[in-house]
Amino acid sequence: MRSIFLYCVFVILAISCYGQEFNAFDAEGKRHGRWQKKYENSDQIRYEGTFEHGKEVGEFKFYKPTSGSSPTAVKTFSKTNDSVKVRYFTKKGKVISEGAMINKDRVGKWTYYHNGSDKIMMTEQYTSGKLNGEQLTYFENGQLTEKISYVEGKRTGKRTMYSESGVVLKEFIYENDKLHGLTKYYDTDGTLIIEGNYKKDRKDGIWKYYKNGKLAEQKLFPMQKRGY
Repeated sequence: MRSIFLYCVFVILAISCYGQEFNAFDAEGKRHGRWQKKYENSDQIRYEGTFEHGKEVGEFKFYKPTSGSSPTAVKTFSKTNDSVKVRYFTKKGKVISEGAMINKDRVGKWTYYHNGSDKIMMTEQYTSGKLNGEQLTYFENGQLTEKISYVEGKRTGKRTMYSESGVVLKEFIYENDKLHGLTKYYDTDGTLIIEGNYKKDRKDGIWKYYKNGKLAEQKLFPMQKRGY
């Protein structure tokens, strides 16, 4: 009889522990331990991860309603600060982009990949959720296709665009997110074909047009209206 009693106690404890495997709270009512949430009226998991007295720690996986067992995002929370490492995935498990966040703001370097590939498509820098620093975009062959800088979310300074073979095709200057300064266009051989200035997003002054490396035409901007 004693052995049967002990067996029953063991079974009850096992069932009780199993019931607390997910979604438990601590003494203060804060989420604690492993948590798993599902979409309403569905067996599809919405997210799963671990809390320590109300704070997310370690790896959290997030799913869309049609994700199945493949997460569309994985966030890794730090135990010592508010930073979170983030990765977004395709349905086939390929990384789309990755970087860090503090609260809901992107910070530091973010990297984006070409569709279905591990080849880098773009890198950019963030400070407190705003683009701040150099943004670099690449062709699939690894050649730089565009380079531009941002200051507090606004395009600032030189922007350069390249061909797939590395030839400079366009050069712009930005100030406070507007075209402002010398602009140059080149053909695929790197020969200058157009140059002129912008002033607050509008063409300004004399623009020069070249053919076979020689000046072919000049235009003055803003264009003067003809009087009749």
